[in-house]
Amino acid sequence: MMTKKRFGSWEDAVCWLRDQPDLRQLVLDAFYDDPLISAADRYFGCAEWAAISRLLHGRVGKALDVGAGRGIASYALARTGFAVTALEPDPSSIVGAAAIRKLAVDSDLPIHVVEEFSEQLPFADASFDVVFARAVLHHTRSLENTCQEIHRVLKPGGLFVAAREHVISKEFDLEKFLEQHPLHHLYGGEHAFLLKRYTEALEGAGFARLVVLSPLTSPINLFPYTVETLRKAIVTKLSRKIPAGPLWRAMLGSNAVFGTLLSVAEHFDNRPGRLYSFVAHKEPALGGVS
Repeated sequence: MMTKKRFGSWEDAVCWLRDQPDLRQLVLDAFYDDPLISAADRYFGCAEWAAISRLLHGRVGKALDVGAGRGIASYALARTGFAVTALEPDPSSIVGAAAIRKLAVDSDLPIHVVEEFSEQLPFADASFDVVFARAVLHHTRSLENTCQEIHRVLKPGGLFVAAREHVISKEFDLEKFLEQHPLHHLYGGEHAFLLKRYTEALEGAGFARLVVLSPLTSPINLFPYTVETLRKAIVTKLSRKIPAGPLWRAMLGSNAVFGTLLSVAEHFDNRPGRLYSFVAHKEPALGGVS
């Protein structure tokens, strides 16, 4: 069981986390390991980013990475061909703006860093073709203001992807989620909203079309699992209860069958803090094409 500690900064919390041998996998799954360029490269090659890059297919130009953290998504966006602005208020050389600047130099990629918060973006209207935010909206001081600002700085026809946002089914599930979160006790700052709160904030900001990616069927939300590793984990769990591994593997071996099973399971999935992602389109200019 993880020791209950409290740190004065997220940098201190992550440094402590990296010194715990039994938490090595958590560090790797969160991309907190060094060298940073190796962690960023691993993110670029993972199933989560592969799914995100499919959403971005055909889009070019300027991208804003909101709440960029260590810069792994900024790196991935830049390698995909975007000129990237990384918005990160924490100046840290481990988990913040200074780390991103070094990553940009080490990788020789077009990443410009701005140390500011998302609730009042320091950019002109219609500045970006794409805005990306990984696990950011549930941290914001004002979800509605952040969504409005993101809509404002997107060009007409632009795309906003909000990846891996924590969702609760009822308000009183929040306490249970925070108790179970593996990192919240280190520094705090975690949160979760009702699904309706996210969709109303995005629609209220003016996004014309919103696609909601659910927890068990999107590779973005499954990470660090993939569909295949999740299948293996389920087979292992079932085999412990009823020792018939070959039968379970045969039953769940079909991607179509397993996909149907996950779709059905989502109707009963009320885990506090489960992950959703959102793909929001800004209306195109009059006579334009999105």
